[in-house]
Amino acid sequence: MYLIDDLTALLETYLKPKQVAEIRRAYEFGAQAHEGQKRLSGEPYIYHPLAVARILAEMRMDHHSILAALLHDVIEDTATAKEQIAHEFGTEVAELVDGVSKLTQIQFESRAEEQAENFRKMLLAMVRDIRVILVKLADRLHNMRTLGAMPPEKRRRIARETLDIYAPIANRLGMNQLRVELEDLGFATLYPMRHRILVEAVKKARGNRKEVVRKIENAIKRRLREEKLPGEVLGREKHIYSVYRKMLQKHLSFSEVTDVYAFRIIVDSVDACYRVLGAMHNLYKPLPGKFKDYIAIPKANGYQSLHTALFGPFGVPIEAQIRTQDMDRISEAGIAAHWLYKAGDSAGGSAQQRAHDWLRGLLEMQMNAGNSLEFLESVKIDLFPDEVYVFTPKGKIMELPRGATAVDFAYAVHTDVGNTCVAVKIDRRLAPLSTPLANGQYVEIVTAKQARPNPAWLNFVVTAKARSTIRHFLKNLKHDESVDLGRRLLNQALATFARKLADVPPARTKTLLRELKLKSLDDLLGDIGLGNRPALLVARHLVPPAESGAGVEPVAAAEGQPLAIKGTEGMVVAYAKCCRPIPGDRILGYVSAGRGIVIHAETCKNVTIFRKHPEKWIEVEWAPGVVGEFAVDIRVEVANQRGALATLAAAIAERGANIENVGIEEHDGMYTAINFTIAVHDRAHLARIMRRLRAVPIVVRIARVRG
Repeated sequence: MYLIDDLTALLETYLKPKQVAEIRRAYEFGAQAHEGQKRLSGEPYIYHPLAVARILAEMRMDHHSILAALLHDVIEDTATAKEQIAHEFGTEVAELVDGVSKLTQIQFESRAEEQAENFRKMLLAMVRDIRVILVKLADRLHNMRTLGAMPPEKRRRIARETLDIYAPIANRLGMNQLRVELEDLGFATLYPMRHRILVEAVKKARGNRKEVVRKIENAIKRRLREEKLPGEVLGREKHIYSVYRKMLQKHLSFSEVTDVYAFRIIVDSVDACYRVLGAMHNLYKPLPGKFKDYIAIPKANGYQSLHTALFGPFGVPIEAQIRTQDMDRISEAGIAAHWLYKAGDSAGGSAQQRAHDWLRGLLEMQMNAGNSLEFLESVKIDLFPDEVYVFTPKGKIMELPRGATAVDFAYAVHTDVGNTCVAVKIDRRLAPLSTPLANGQYVEIVTAKQARPNPAWLNFVVTAKARSTIRHFLKNLKHDESVDLGRRLLNQALATFARKLADVPPARTKTLLRELKLKSLDDLLGDIGLGNRPALLVARHLVPPAESGAGVEPVAAAEGQPLAIKGTEGMVVAYAKCCRPIPGDRILGYVSAGRGIVIHAETCKNVTIFRKHPEKWIEVEWAPGVVGEFAVDIRVEVANQRGALATLAAAIAERGANIENVGIEEHDGMYTAINFTIAVHDRAHLARIMRRLRAVPIVVRIARVRG
């Protein structure tokens, strides 16, 4: 239990008396606001804010952060308003408290949506003031320390949220000490049996290791003295969750993880770090490919250190981290180290800057995200980076998550570069855009003004920025296309009444939009284009009853001019896979909710099933001079002969068609059926391909497959 006197005694070591007095006043204000409230453990509620303030005081945070910690629950859990806090303690503290507070006034459809929306609110507050997340992390740490009083289901949910979101955020901000405790507490709650077994195993292994660790430590110290390199040598243990995660990810046994002996060497300058590295490589042989220089290229969270792996004595592997005292401080406290010393401290300032750069990226993501759940999913992707470092054509180093592709790189450079990229040169050689990047590669993106994102990119991009930007672009594109298609469909339906959309009085349109609770005409046209509203029904609402004629049947809409299909409509016009229509076929359009128009061939067997809904069918025809490629299925029966597939593929390519898919069915020892899906321009193109295939001597029979 923490008392206010203990807190003020700690604060007096680094804050001014006037600031400490204000913090004591905030404690009294909070205690009064929480009067009568108790935690599930039975203790007075004010003990929790006091403990959160203590965690921040141990980080030596500024007095505004301590004030916010003491008051962080008063808006959410008491009748106190934000304005009251602003009046008593200033706007800065009120904004911090509000940033940490959950949204309590809004009713959400699900627990997941509530969590996501609260998370979005907190991150937006973080962009304005990064101390919001420091207060929230301290709040979460104390909640995890006192989780025992909660019901089991709630304990597991909070632990999962901690491991999925809050521990990775602490890691992203370089706050190693806090992250380690959050991870171990979350692991112990979520997997108590596994945690207990691992703790016991680590205790047993520790006994056998002491002698080995001592001998290696002494050998390192002796070598540093010989080289006249003063430094502190510390044997360090992996924390429990780190051991568990390594076992899980790399499929290792416990002994394989704990056989690695880890040491941290802390020196007084960057130059000394590299000299110690040389001394270590002279003492023990380095393992090839295991050296990482995070001093020259710091991690995204500001972490700096030299990492090397060595063949130690007795055949054991050794991991060594070599860093300066400043680097060690930043490694443990991360951006919180910014408040430990004067604001001009360059190490803390760079960590602060990196954190703000990351938050700016989050702000861009949330602007592109469709909803809070999508945003939360994007942030989770962003919180688990295992970095790859590549070079831009100008020699700048770009940091990306492991597995990132050329498209991820393009979006990391700039959103416009990503949206217009068409090709990539990796180490000056052309490569596919889906190529995963490796450390040290030189990457150059080739762009074209008319290019736009491809939906297929979503199958391989790994960065949250790329994913959210592509989704945002495609949503807007689909909306624009659906508005255009909706306009054409509505004009076609209005033609039944000898009207056009331009003839409809604006007042009539406004009345209909009000009735349908839509904001604009584009929203209505978009709904029609996506098949969510039948165009004929909308047309009937727009044309006065006296003009529309009471006896018009729904099918009359189809008697107007058929809708022209150009082949380039994009996402709101799809071609049915059951019959694969191509230009030259007689076609019908089926209006499908959420998808727009699905084009079927008139001879398709599904047409008879869908005829039960005549209001969803519209007359369509191919526009003159249709451009594009259309998939079509053909079945070729051939005599069994070596190289038959290659012969047929060459004949198809000769007629200028791409093969999209191939399937082989063996009938008997003599004949084989080969099913091709090929891309053609129209029926005439298909006919030329089939004539060419019939001329191949091994072909017995050929036919177009429908359905």
